[in-house]
Amino acid sequence: MPLGEFDLIARYFTRTSRRTDVLLGVGDDAALLTVPPGQVLVATTDTLVEGRHFLPDTAPEAIGHQALAVNLSDLAAMGADPAWALLALSIPEAQEPWLEAFARGFHALADRSRIELVGGDTVRGPLVITVTALGHVEPALALRRSGARPGDWLYVSGSTGEAAAGLELLRRGTASADDPLVHRYRFAEPRLELGRLLRGRATAAMDVSDGLLGDLGKLCAASGVGARLWLEELPLSQELLERFDPPDCERLALNGGDDYELLFTLPAATAARLAPELELACEVRRIGEIVTGRGVTCLREGVVASVAGAGYDHFG
Repeated sequence: MPLGEFDLIARYFTRTSRRTDVLLGVGDDAALLTVPPGQVLVATTDTLVEGRHFLPDTAPEAIGHQALAVNLSDLAAMGADPAWALLALSIPEAQEPWLEAFARGFHALADRSRIELVGGDTVRGPLVITVTALGHVEPALALRRSGARPGDWLYVSGSTGEAAAGLELLRRGTASADDPLVHRYRFAEPRLELGRLLRGRATAAMDVSDGLLGDLGKLCAASGVGARLWLEELPLSQELLERFDPPDCERLALNGGDDYELLFTLPAATAARLAPELELACEVRRIGEIVTGRGVTCLREGVVASVAGAGYDHFG
């Protein structure tokens, strides 16, 4: 007998609540949630479309992970603590092996991040997944894109370009699912702990989802400042350097999407004092500085360099 909508929800997406702030979760018309005193709600949503955000042969476990990870990265960029998620799932058919693997990927990341699925919707249609993630943070400590100031130091976490490299290899047909770069693309780890460390300290922050160069331009525009980006300081991983030539490494690091690292600015005095603590959360690297003016200037060994690319745009 085919699995019905409500059986599907009960079997794969209903679990016993482990959060005391969930008064009512999956199974009713809406969830009832309690925001901690002195905190504000942080809300974000992202949609993944088959063929646009993931390839048709992507393992459902990876899709489940990615659908939640992209939202958790937004919460990390705001310095928020994750709390609740809503899932809207459009699928062509209710295939139980696919649903079981998708739910496994989703719940594994949810458990590590202490975020609870509290509702959503399921419909028949093309494969499209929309997740809304909710968290909370003290208002005065929330991170924004708009606070960078001239003289601030510019940092990025992790290594950029690896996810785009993984996607490029998949499209070429030269990599398998267990390739390290492919895994980096499909199983990004949101920088939640780093976001917590930066709250109340970073002057500006955002996640790198559409390419480092383009996202830095957005941060500068929001803050009304310019930036000098030092190309020789791009955090290129050994894996990337061994498999791509230098121009392609730079292209991927600057313009490749799906890294879900954090791009942030710190006052110089704060940066020097905070660096050891940040390194405990993840690798971070200083890649430039904030200056007066507008836009991003790329420098190679101190000389202005012309670099193409402006980040990913669905309608560009």
